[in-house]
Amino acid sequence: VPSDHLFGAGPGAGSDLAARVPLQTPTPESQRVEAIDVLRGVALLGILPMNIPFFALTAVAYFNPKVAGGFEGSNYLVWFVGHLLFEMKMMSIFSMLFGAGLVLMSRRAEEAGRSFAGVYYRRTGWLILFGLIHGYFIWSGDILFFYGVCGLLLYPLRRLSPKVLIPIGLAITLMAIPVQSGFGLFLGYAREQAQIAQETIAAGGTPTAAQTGFAQAWTEMSADFIGTPESLEEERAAVLAGGMTLLQRRAEETFFIQTMGMFFFAFWRACGLMLVGMGLFKLGVLVGTRSTGFYLRSAALGYALGLPIVWYGGSQLVEQNFDPVYYFSVGTHFNYVGSLLVALGHISLVMLACKAAAAQPVRRWLASVGRMALSNYLMQSLVCAAIFTGDGFGMFGRLDRSQLLVVVIAIWICQLVVSTLWLARFRMGPMEWLWRTLTYWSPQPMLRRVRPSSAAAPAHTPTSL
Repeated sequence: VPSDHLFGAGPGAGSDLAARVPLQTPTPESQRVEAIDVLRGVALLGILPMNIPFFALTAVAYFNPKVAGGFEGSNYLVWFVGHLLFEMKMMSIFSMLFGAGLVLMSRRAEEAGRSFAGVYYRRTGWLILFGLIHGYFIWSGDILFFYGVCGLLLYPLRRLSPKVLIPIGLAITLMAIPVQSGFGLFLGYAREQAQIAQETIAAGGTPTAAQTGFAQAWTEMSADFIGTPESLEEERAAVLAGGMTLLQRRAEETFFIQTMGMFFFAFWRACGLMLVGMGLFKLGVLVGTRSTGFYLRSAALGYALGLPIVWYGGSQLVEQNFDPVYYFSVGTHFNYVGSLLVALGHISLVMLACKAAAAQPVRRWLASVGRMALSNYLMQSLVCAAIFTGDGFGMFGRLDRSQLLVVVIAIWICQLVVSTLWLARFRMGPMEWLWRTLTYWSPQPMLRRVRPSSAAAPAHTPTSL
């Protein structure tokens, strides 16, 4: 993890940028922070390879990729590269950008002499509502709800220094490790008691009530993390049935994810890295203002340390046959920690591209995707739901990982093209427009040719999903 020595004092780029952008007018395109838009675009595209197996295969495939999608040859390569470069890394970047957005918007408000608390909490509240709608009606793997809930806690911490924000953020992030290890130990004990109960029955005895209870718990939980023919067929039937059958199943999954998932993973990861992002923004790391040498060193450090850790962890998961007890007790921790370093490498590489003149055309396309991140995130879910569920073309379970990669690339191309063409005519994406309008309770200017008057309601630069 980057140290104070690595980051140094650094230029206070975030403050300068905030001072140049007035709060009460829509941010002119020339004053946008291109590096943040580009980084957000990269992260938005990068989450799709990790999300699409949930739509196309089975949720169990996240914990045990051997159950669906193929795990030999090119299918194995697609999984391992995804594990190495994308899994948890893109969520890490998004979480950091959310924290950076709070600092940027808060500074703009302070420079204008206005209170930002009301705007921020309304904005965050609407994000929570978007997440609930997305989770219960489109896809149970929603992340907006977690970002909104964690975002509610950040506002009082916005003025802390990077030397405080980054260590606290990392400490909170790493809290998920003992939490998940504890769950892994519980799984191991439940499996052990289930085996004892089976042996007792086989010997003609009667297992204790506790052993029977643990056996039942293990049976139910192992179906979620290993998959059984019955559980996989039940999921397939519900997804292909569509309608109320799928809606009911999705509601159950969403409730579980937004409660247990929050406690075991999402809160620690999202909230902790938001604080880290606040610190990195204040150090100028996320806006491309550090030196080329700095980004070269941080990229080398992130990849040299992070990739071997993630590689080893992935190899061990395969060797352990994705045993859920090993997965939660030990196995997932390698990627959990290594992904922080790999994400640093990704951020540094993007910042280097933002400094390179030759990369300008690519930056423009990626920045367009990033400026419409909320719209594009929800569009990915809508497109995948249309392709794979029974409410659409019903392709669930019909494509392997290599074929899904083709679908991912096709969606990437469409979003790059559509985002660029859309922003040539409109000032923001449709969901960004709705978000701003609801936040300020006043319709925001949408067409590029419309110039808001001085009495127009305030608009803000989107700084996260």
